[in-house]
Amino acid sequence: MNAIPSRRSGGRAARRAARAAPVDAEARSVRAGMSGGQYKPLSDSQIARIHDAALEALETIGLCDAPPSGVAYLVNAGCIAGDDGRIRFPRAVVEDALAMACRDITLCGRDSRHDLHLNGTRVHFGTAGAAVNMVDVEGRNYRDSTVQDLHDAARIVDVLDNVHFLQRPMVCRDITDNREMDLNTIYATVSGTTKHIGTSFTEPDFVGDALEMLHMIAGGEDRWRARPFVSNSNCFVVPPLKFATESCEVMERCIAGGMPVLLLSAGMAGATAPSTIAGAIVQAVAECLAGLVYVNAVKPGHPAIFGTWPFGLDLRSGAMTGGSGEQALLTAGCAQMHAFYGLPGGAAAGMTDAKLPDMQAGWEQMCSNVLAGVAGLNMVYESVGMHASLLGFCHESLILGDDMIGHALRVLRGIEVDDTTLALDQMREVCLGGPGHYLGTSETLARMEKDYVYPSLGDRTSPKEWAEIGKPDLNRKAIARKEDILSRPSAAQLDPDLDTALRARFTIHLPRG
Repeated sequence: MNAIPSRRSGGRAARRAARAAPVDAEARSVRAGMSGGQYKPLSDSQIARIHDAALEALETIGLCDAPPSGVAYLVNAGCIAGDDGRIRFPRAVVEDALAMACRDITLCGRDSRHDLHLNGTRVHFGTAGAAVNMVDVEGRNYRDSTVQDLHDAARIVDVLDNVHFLQRPMVCRDITDNREMDLNTIYATVSGTTKHIGTSFTEPDFVGDALEMLHMIAGGEDRWRARPFVSNSNCFVVPPLKFATESCEVMERCIAGGMPVLLLSAGMAGATAPSTIAGAIVQAVAECLAGLVYVNAVKPGHPAIFGTWPFGLDLRSGAMTGGSGEQALLTAGCAQMHAFYGLPGGAAAGMTDAKLPDMQAGWEQMCSNVLAGVAGLNMVYESVGMHASLLGFCHESLILGDDMIGHALRVLRGIEVDDTTLALDQMREVCLGGPGHYLGTSETLARMEKDYVYPSLGDRTSPKEWAEIGKPDLNRKAIARKEDILSRPSAAQLDPDLDTALRARFTIHLPRG
């Protein structure tokens, strides 16, 4: 009677020892850049029809409101400036842009370990958005977001294995001067994480100061241009089918400064985009193709991410439905269009309409994140932390989202079938004179970290164990994890001399760490 518990205890101890041993990043069960593409909601003929419809929209409807500089670039590339103020795009012009577009982009981190290689169907999950509120989980309230909140989000992202990049997820509402807000957004994020960062600029004139700051941080303009670790998230269009004049001017300056750009088209299905899923994808594709022509007219081959971000709408109320099944399909369909063009692309997933980290948040975030991953979306933006249809950001939800993305990545990885994984040799060893179970076998121990994902905060105890350890609450565990992360010095903090120089040159609102 005592032998069986002994064997189980020994197996458990061996498993714990195996898990305690460090695992090389490439040997982890999940990691950045794994390939998706298994899920295909659109057939090949449907993709072709969406492509043809997008080209027809560009050729017959076109876009208006390009700045004079943009009109000049586009006309020089072969576009047609109409008497009605709209720029139309002949098919041959779009095809020329597709031929010269950059198809293999590396988004650099300040630490090269965090470089993201965007090609094919390699998948990366991260943050994004422009939330104006922070979710106070303990008080069950919303409050204005601050530069400290942004810095803390960057510090948290820096230690999360499954969150691969930080695009600015919130606005620093405590900084009223827009120039200072844009510069402090860069400072707060760069000093919080060495992963790749995405940001936006309110006005074109702010880009020069931002580049000066980035040159200082990189150690010179040449080093910055060799490894640009910040990209420009650029809403270059105001759907439907209008250029955002100032954002286009920002984009031109970012391109000149060597900064990768995200061409972001964010129409709202039923409001600023057609209400049908196919129609919303057509418009987003058309707008991003126009942006691609624009970028390559400014600088052929400049790194530009094809950012089709159509959002869902609850047609009963007019409210955004970021957590809906329709949103998951919009994003997955966009991922297929990126693959069709062979272009690095990004779209939004993982948003929730829930106000707090609760069951609704969980099902909504997981649904679209899994579909985005298995559809092969290169950059899954807004995948963690975003609540209330993008109005609120939550540190605790960001931390819980690391577990969620780990599981989504494991689904993305799929099932390997080979002589080893079929496990016939293991069956013979265990069943023919062996212990009759696989606990503690060499193959089980060897594959514990390589095949399985374990939640950091998710609870897998029995009800009895759960009661014995005080019935821990998931949100309380996330709060404790946040406090632990923020109690430690940031691994991304800037050199003190550099920090002093930055504070002397720019008005930095974030207190010294």
